[in-house]
Amino acid sequence: MATIRRRQLIKAGLGLAGLAASSRFSFSLAQQEPIRIGVVLSYSGPYARLGQEITRGMELYLEKVGYQAGGRRIQLLKEDEEADPAVAVRKVRKLVEQDRVNLLSGIILSSSAYGIRDYVHERQIPLVIANAAANGITRERRSPYIFRTSISAWQQHYPMGPWVARNVGKKVFLLALDYAFGKEATAAFKEGFLQAGGEPVAELYTPLGSTDYSAVISRIAAARPEAVHAVLSGSDAVIFLRQFIQFGLNRSIQLAVSGEVTDENVLEAIGDAALGARSADHWVYTLNNSANREFIRAYRQKFNAVPNHFAVRGYDAMQFIVDAINTVQGDLSNRQRLLGAIESAKIISPRGFVQMDPETNNVTQHVYAREVARIDGVLTNRLLADLGTIRDPGK
Repeated sequence: MATIRRRQLIKAGLGLAGLAASSRFSFSLAQQEPIRIGVVLSYSGPYARLGQEITRGMELYLEKVGYQAGGRRIQLLKEDEEADPAVAVRKVRKLVEQDRVNLLSGIILSSSAYGIRDYVHERQIPLVIANAAANGITRERRSPYIFRTSISAWQQHYPMGPWVARNVGKKVFLLALDYAFGKEATAAFKEGFLQAGGEPVAELYTPLGSTDYSAVISRIAAARPEAVHAVLSGSDAVIFLRQFIQFGLNRSIQLAVSGEVTDENVLEAIGDAALGARSADHWVYTLNNSANREFIRAYRQKFNAVPNHFAVRGYDAMQFIVDAINTVQGDLSNRQRLLGAIESAKIISPRGFVQMDPETNNVTQHVYAREVARIDGVLTNRLLADLGTIRDPGK
């Protein structure tokens, strides 16, 4: 009887040892496999340049760390969002179900972020949003699996309102694209502007992808504001600025706009006529910190061009992801541990110190007032004022 029990114990022990060895072997195999990150950004349509710049930033940071994190190789699988929420949903499903990605990142449009939200939440796939800024993404539609490393519409535009009222003018014409980010950004600016005694003289929303702003320009001229606060990006920003300057409004009306309007890619198309335009953003070319100097040097050396805030957003999205993977030592099998690592992440960014807010899954960061200037032969933005460390209220 004792002999039988001994044999059973030996078998059980061998079984447990085999199971442990199998677990170690499986983990070892997982460690050898690359971490696959699915990136969904617009590579065609009006936001193609934004997608290109965010991707450049992502790849620049991954090159810095040798495409490695937590002892594992990193592989990017890229899909075109096409500035279409339905397409974004389809591409995300492909990346998750066919390509078996471990994480997702990117997303240009807020409508795309809303479109994929429930799928990502139900599949429990970590998503790091590198651009889409609608407030609700990290407020009423917040998911424990979705993090934003760019900025919220409120966070970027609310602090600019009081600054414009005190430093630019009290009578402002409000112009924005007719979609979630444009409306929320305008509402946030107006909130701060009104609190500081400002007076909006008009509020106008235009369709995405407009090719002619002459009617808008006429309405601005008739309203005779001291300044225009515009929330435009991509080709819309370029066309508006060109016509604003062609009609000569820049000689009598100041521009105090969203950072997307005086993005370095837009300035490249407009030239010196944009000098003096003010904007609010979370990054400035002239920020005097070592991370920013290193980023600008690396970007200009690799791409022979001037970086912009979209490239910074891509760079930082990857920095947050790499930081979290390093924290869990490359083991993504414990999803809650990975989510906790992203929630507690802090980075030294080209834009300054940035940390994830675990209450909202949106980053807390500085916001700056900027002015278009030519610096060392480069048309870019210079720092006017630090508007403080801004946290999205989450409601």
